[in-house]
Amino acid sequence: MSQVEPTAAQMELCLRQVLQPSRLEVIDESAQHAGHAGANGTGFGTHFRVRIASQFFTGKSRVARHRLVYDALQEFMAAGVHALAIETLD
Repeated sequence: MSQVEPTAAQMELCLRQVLQPSRLEVIDESAQHAGHAGANGTGFGTHFRVRIASQFFTGKSRVARHRLVYDALQEFMAAGVHALAIETLD
C-alpha cells in the first residue's frame, strides 16, 4: 500500500481488511484538538479514536491487542496521525 491519507474511512477500510472486526468504529476527533500538539490546523486527520472487536484479539492482552491495531495502521501513523485512542472490545 502506498502512502495513504489519514481519514476515518480509509482507516476503517484498512482495519476491516487486516483484522476482520465484528465491531468497528473509527472517529476523527481532530477538531476537538485544535491548537494542541500534532494538530495540522485543518481539524481533520490527526487525532482518531478506534473502537474495535476482532477474533484476532482472543486470548491476547490489552497491550497485544493495541499492538495489532497500531501495526495495521502504521502507514497512517507515518502519514500524519498524531494520536490514536484505541478501545478494544470483546
